[in-house]
Amino acid sequence: MQGQMLTRSLLAWDLTESATSLAYINLVVAVPMIFASMIGGAITDRVERRKLIIVGQGLIAFNEVFILILLSLGYLEFWHMLCTAFIAGCAFPFIMPARMALTATVVGADKLQSAMAYSSGVMNLSRVFGPAMMGVVVANFSVIAAYIISVSLYAAAIFCMFGVSRSKVPRKEGEKDKKLLTDISDGFSYVLNNRAVLMCLLFGLAPMLLAMPFQSLLVVLVDQSWQTGESGVGTLMAVGGIGGVLGSVWIIKRGDSPERRRLMLGSTAAFAVFLAIFIGTSNFYVALVPLLLANICVSASQTINNAAIQLLVDDDVRGRMSSFMLMSFALTPIGVFPMALAADSFGAANAMLGACGLLIVIVLAFVLFSRTIRELDHTIKQKVAQKKEI
Repeated sequence: MQGQMLTRSLLAWDLTESATSLAYINLVVAVPMIFASMIGGAITDRVERRKLIIVGQGLIAFNEVFILILLSLGYLEFWHMLCTAFIAGCAFPFIMPARMALTATVVGADKLQSAMAYSSGVMNLSRVFGPAMMGVVVANFSVIAAYIISVSLYAAAIFCMFGVSRSKVPRKEGEKDKKLLTDISDGFSYVLNNRAVLMCLLFGLAPMLLAMPFQSLLVVLVDQSWQTGESGVGTLMAVGGIGGVLGSVWIIKRGDSPERRRLMLGSTAAFAVFLAIFIGTSNFYVALVPLLLANICVSASQTINNAAIQLLVDDDVRGRMSSFMLMSFALTPIGVFPMALAADSFGAANAMLGACGLLIVIVLAFVLFSRTIRELDHTIKQKVAQKKEI
């Protein structure tokens, strides 16, 4: 999946030579993710989670096969990419909440933050090897070869899921006959009535909406600022992945410390600062250092934020709450759209710098005006203690 982000960006850029086209691909992924996320979360709390992941992964694998066939026959057009991106956007709202809920159910509250850090580390390793591998394959072979590898790896992922134990949370008495729409409505009510969960969700959305969209515009930034070509894009994505791994290792080494608030706030602000330095650095190789640091910080911030939410919620609504967390991933592609429009008008670097400045302002606003965030550590401690008593 991480490798194909690079492949699709290169393919879309070759077909259209427009930064806006990259935004359109991300937008058609994001829209169904937002609208289907609560449905996916509600279904996650109803069905066996492993099976749901396998079905979703199979649908995405079919997407890759479809593009591969069109590429091989020479019939691929940009609108085909938009259609398959839309289908992928419909599958993710079922896969990701189920995966998050499955992780939390398996490891328990005491090891949840470390487990999520390990999971994040593995995902970031794929950010290192995926783009690097696909960049080499595309440069030395073809985009078709990249899609063949992608299909093979998706098939392997589906096969591996059969080694995971089944997981289904028993429904409480009186909830078995509830309609799906009622479950969805209950999910919204749960968030609105739990201010700590709501504030954590909103805080987690900020960097994903404002600054993380820079990843989808690396092709444009490289072309406008450094002219290092496809290998340069692959290098930047690989360095970002290494930073993500190091951020996860940092949290793993730190352990499940109850002091989360300061690190979450500080690492988010540091992410914006280091990203701005990266964008403003004229030497490509020097710019890799602040990019690495930026990704260390955002990985740590998101891991702690996700763990905090999972510690605060009850298991019977975990799928629905995970779907709210999924919205942060959905808003990243949506954030690409205004950033891409700004990039076409003012340049990619200026658009990204503006997003970094706005993110710092939002972090300061949470620090100054959100008492809930300031008391987050105490709230989590109370919630975990209540769960242990039960």
